Amino acid sequence: MRRSYSVLAVLAIAFTTLAPAMAVADSYGAIAYSPTTRADGWSHSFSTRADAERRALRECSGRARDCRVAIWFKNACGALAVGQNGSWGSGWGSDRRRAELEAIGVCNQYTGGCRVARWVCSGAP
Repeated sequence: MRRSYSVLAVLAIAFTTLAPAMAVADSYGAIAYSPTTRADGWSHSFSTRADAERRALRECSGRARDCRVAIWFKNACGALAVGQNGSWGSGWGSDRRRAELEAIGVCNQYTGGCRVARWVCSGAP
């Protein structure tokens, strides 16, 4: 009986010390945008915000010189909406639909006819 308790104690200690290491790491994504050319770049599944933004900017900068980060997000989704006159808005949410609705809502504050130009989720569960 004592042996059973010892085994259970060892298992309990192992589980409590290993559980934090098994936790899912944060996952970052970003969308970059050029209002002049309407080019965009995006990223997902990066371990830091800086890396996600850098990748999105690099993707966009291959097609435009005035790219800037429109939005970054962590363990979520992001979206970019562009309107008739080139005005834009971005948003994030726990899923694609929420991110798109937020981006369209922000874009509509500046212009009409806003449509989602890009969406991406960070890759985290």
